[in-house]
Amino acid sequence: MIPYIHEAEFFPSFPLSAALGHEMNEQDVLGDLVVASAPLDSSIAAGGPQAWRFADWEEYLLAPRDLHPYAAGPNANDPEIFHVAVRLHPADRDLRPPEWAEIAQRLTRVTGLAPAGDERACRWVALQARPGRLDVIANLIRADGAWARQPWPLQEVLRTECHLIEGDLGLVPAQPHRGRPLPAHLLAQRPALPRTVADHSPPAVAAQLATLMCQLADETNGPIASVRGLVEQAAHRLEELPHAYGPDAAHRLEWIARRLHGIQQDLETTAADLPGAGQRAALVSITPPAPHSAPARRSR
Repeated sequence: MIPYIHEAEFFPSFPLSAALGHEMNEQDVLGDLVVASAPLDSSIAAGGPQAWRFADWEEYLLAPRDLHPYAAGPNANDPEIFHVAVRLHPADRDLRPPEWAEIAQRLTRVTGLAPAGDERACRWVALQARPGRLDVIANLIRADGAWARQPWPLQEVLRTECHLIEGDLGLVPAQPHRGRPLPAHLLAQRPALPRTVADHSPPAVAAQLATLMCQLADETNGPIASVRGLVEQAAHRLEELPHAYGPDAAHRLEWIARRLHGIQQDLETTAADLPGAGQRAALVSITPPAPHSAPARRSR
């Protein structure tokens, strides 16, 4: 299960449309696409949430701003509409509505939207409108006028909870990763093959190759991490495209990034299992000298 936090918005119409995968008419009824929501009191639950139109959910999610016009986030002008989506692995089974509802409840708890037993929590709605995907959209202004306190780092908290959900529901696990873009100067770095050591014994050679594999798998400046960072950035940009092909392509790229992270872990495991791997700490990676610049061409 892959979690993705979308950029916050001032109006819920944008994340609602993104969750549905297309623009909706304000009079369209969302019906069974709504798998869970914050508890609705009798004054606003006329007809039940299953009968609510797109415009009703917009109004519901915007209401905290009208009720508490002076509520402000940590940076004063922060948008208050929060949107997180999770995707299942393509090989996962089809989940039943109660299972989607359970996932939504767990996500709202760990993200600080609706802590257990909190009767003044945020308004939120969970939509299961696209295959293998759940979207949770909320207003970060609580019923008491305070701003929701979300854990940090939120992405790591979500990954941990998704991993627990995978185990509890018997889903295909996703390899965790840090999900952050790498700085440009790290993207340009590549590890060098360790220099040959004088000791040619099998443990020494194995230790040298273990060092190489650890360099390849290095999370800071290894080449696989660099490629993974670029793939993740491309996935996030595609996710925001309004066209239908964007989210599907982004989903595939996110799983490619997971497989790349799995390769990194396999390399680290292989390196640890090699004979003499304990010696690799003494083998210092030596960066090759910078290549000599080519002589300038003479102008004709």
